[in-house]
Amino acid sequence: MKICMHNWMRPEPIEVTLARLAKLGYDGLQIMGEPRKYDWKEVRNLLKEYNLECMGSVSIMLAGRDLIHGNSYYRDMTVMYLKETIDMIEALGGTVLTLVPSEVGKIVAMADPDAEWEWAVEGIKELAAYAKSKGVDIGLEPLNRFETNFLNRHDQALKLMEDVGYDNVGVTLDAFHINIEEEDPMQAILNTGKHLKDFHVADNNRWPPGKGNYDWKEVIDTLREAGYDGYLTSEFVVPLDRSPLATREEDAGTEASEEELKFIRDHGSDLMSDAAYSKHVKDTIEHLRACGA
Repeated sequence: MKICMHNWMRPEPIEVTLARLAKLGYDGLQIMGEPRKYDWKEVRNLLKEYNLECMGSVSIMLAGRDLIHGNSYYRDMTVMYLKETIDMIEALGGTVLTLVPSEVGKIVAMADPDAEWEWAVEGIKELAAYAKSKGVDIGLEPLNRFETNFLNRHDQALKLMEDVGYDNVGVTLDAFHINIEEEDPMQAILNTGKHLKDFHVADNNRWPPGKGNYDWKEVIDTLREAGYDGYLTSEFVVPLDRSPLATREEDAGTEASEEELKFIRDHGSDLMSDAAYSKHVKDTIEHLRACGA
């Protein structure tokens, strides 16, 4: 299997990210879905320089980005944002948009379930048609109940995929989320089967693989049994220890915008030093490779 990584967890110059991934033996990047943040031509040249692929992107669903928002203005703007992200994926040679349909952190509904579902189907149909014209697939990602009131399990994602009705729409599963929401995480992988477009990697506690209680050989074997041979996408989110037990780290050595920092902190993490972050990146690929990826 190929291994790539998100880059939203540590805002830094894209060349720093790519140099680290190349040095540690990664195959590619799943670039954060902020198409106006990057010079696409520059990123493509850097990918070529470091011999890395852009496998795709992931939607960054900040406040106001929401396909099931109660205000149609926000739904329309979200579709526009996601189309720009699809354009970026195409420009960088990627093939997958991992899509979280609703704002991350919004757990109170703005409408009844039927209306929310109808809005989601309508918006994703438009996006699926657009993505298909660009050679891009969409993987609908369920999150745990503490991060969204919409789409928490694989069966819900499969139903949404079915109702959208486009053959370039499937499901993205995340090891952290399925550990919370699924009765049997391995069976969720098998049930998703051929519809799996992307698989996000973090241990049960959202630390890098090997720092929790997942059996990663079992996970990788189950993915193969399900017929999945795509990317494993690293998405560890290491919590910031504010207790006296913490080892105080050196300065992060990087800066984040107000929105980026809020998004990271809303996930229970914070900016960490380059050394600490790089160690987590290294630990991830070493453990996955040792488990047969």
